Order: sequence, then structure tokens, then C-alpha cells
Amino acid sequence: MAQVAIAGAAGRMGRALMAAAQGRSDLAITVALEAPAHPALSQDAGILAGFGPLGLPLVDDLAAQLQRFAVLIEFTRPEPTLAHLALCRQHGKAMVIGTTGLDAAQRATVAAAARDIPIVLSPNMSVGVNLTLKLLEMAARVLGDTVDIEIIEAHHRHKVDAPSGTALRMGEVIASTLGRDLKTCAVYGREGQTGARDRRTIGFETIRAGDIVGDHTVLFAGEGERLEITHRATSRENFAQGALRAAAWLAGRPPGLYDMADVLGL
Repeated sequence: MAQVAIAGAAGRMGRALMAAAQGRSDLAITVALEAPAHPALSQDAGILAGFGPLGLPLVDDLAAQLQRFAVLIEFTRPEPTLAHLALCRQHGKAMVIGTTGLDAAQRATVAAAARDIPIVLSPNMSVGVNLTLKLLEMAARVLGDTVDIEIIEAHHRHKVDAPSGTALRMGEVIASTLGRDLKTCAVYGREGQTGARDRRTIGFETIRAGDIVGDHTVLFAGEGERLEITHRATSRENFAQGALRAAAWLAGRPPGLYDMADVLGL
């Protein structure tokens, strides 16, 4: 049974992970981590997650918990993620990283650490989203340069990065399939006299409103027809279940940089 630590355990995803882990036979949550000075420190993680006491208080020092976990699940911000990554790399702990908003240099740091420890890095742990990525690859391969491609995503008002990591990953999959570089072909919103659309661009539109968990639609629009591939999340449980599945899969793996396609055998 894999011993798992959860970073950001008092947050929305942290609470969902705590709840989803209950009753599993392949892993156990043994560390619930939060930021220093967090108001919930020392409170029981199970009570915070809404299902009853676990005898697992929230702590703020991961280094003091190294003997208590084998895999760290990280859904926080880039800065604490990289700090925890350095600690896990030094001490041979595996990581599941769902943190979004990592820039190119930070992603390179994760890739370098994966030479020493096993890491699953994915902007979206949902099984459905990762199946959607395969469908997008198929659609892009078949439709090629005959369509205009737009990615529309919507999330809750508290999300701090845009476009979402999932939307960007969708763009990367499509661009790679079409032999394009997303860095040069992405268009993030439009305003004013933009001129006719360049078919080789990939457009992104972002919505932030209310309590939307996560909606993603990719539009392949041609002459006379269009194809829309949509994934909608109605709760965070699907992300939590995917992350826990990744943590159980990762335990005992050799060092390397993996994604959810590896976990799911896609």
C-alpha cells in the first residue's frame, strides 16, 4: 500500500483528494500538508474534508514528514511545488504534480528532477480529459489544415492562471499532431480590427465565472460543417480519483517523467 502525502490538503482539491482516498486498498493518506501560517493548521484533515476525524492533523513542514510518505500529490502553486520538488528529489520521493501555471523554465526543472525520481506531471488528472486528448489527436490528424481550431475553456472565478493548463495541453496535442509549434501559432483572445483569420493559428478563449469546475470545448470548424469535442467536469472528484490512481501507479516505478496517458495505458 502506497503512503501518500497531500499538499494543499485544506484547499478544494486537497479536500476532494482526502475524501476520494477513503476506502481505497492501494494507498493511504499519511500526511496532510498546508502552507505555514494557514489558519487550519493542526486541525484534523478528515473533519476539514467533511467526512469525520482521521487523527491526521494538518502540518506545514514536509521535511519533518519524510519517513511517513512515498508519494506526494501536489495541486498548489508553482513556487511551493518547486520547493517540494527539490525536497522530494533529494530524498527519493515520487511526485504526482497537477499544479498548473508552470512556465517553461519550471517545467524544465520538473523534467530534470525526473532523472532521479518518478514523476507524473499532468495539468488534468481526469480520466475523461485524457481520453479527450486522444480524441483531439485523432481529429487533428484526420482534419489536418482544412479547419479552423478554437479552444474555449471556462473555470470558477478563483482560478488564477489562464488559459487553463488543460486548454494549453489540448493546444499542444493538436499543434504537435499538425506539425506546428504552439508558442508561435497560439492566439489568446481577439480585439479590434484583427483581419481575416489565419487557418494555421489555434485560438484560445477563456471564461472565469461563478463556481464552474471546468469546461473545455475544442471547435474544428470547416466549410459546411464543424466538429466540437467537449469535456465538462461537474465536481472535483474525477480529478481526485485520477490523481490517486496516478499515485498508486507511480509507487515503485523507476525515475522518469510520466503523464496520465502512461497511467491509463493510452
